[in-house]
Amino acid sequence: MYCIELTIKLSPMPLVVQRKEHGEAKRLYTDVIDSIKNGNQRLLELTCEKVEDKRITVLVSEITAVQIYEKTSSSTSKRPGFSLQN
Repeated sequence: MYCIELTIKLSPMPLVVQRKEHGEAKRLYTDVIDSIKNGNQRLLELTCEKVEDKRITVLVSEITAVQIYEKTSSSTSKRPGFSLQN
């Protein structure tokens, strides 16, 4: 399972949707980045493959960061985001 996580301005909690396939996750990540770059789309609606009825709509201008990572069941998996430690 792959997670696409959006950080929203002034929000302490990220928004996360999931995709089963890496290709689909990369495509969604690219779509979000393109929406931010182009700025011609005001709202972005996302759905989640893990929770079928989960839908979120965000104001594109409020997205401050987006990341993609693989969610694993292992407790030793790398935490999402950036770290100063190796």
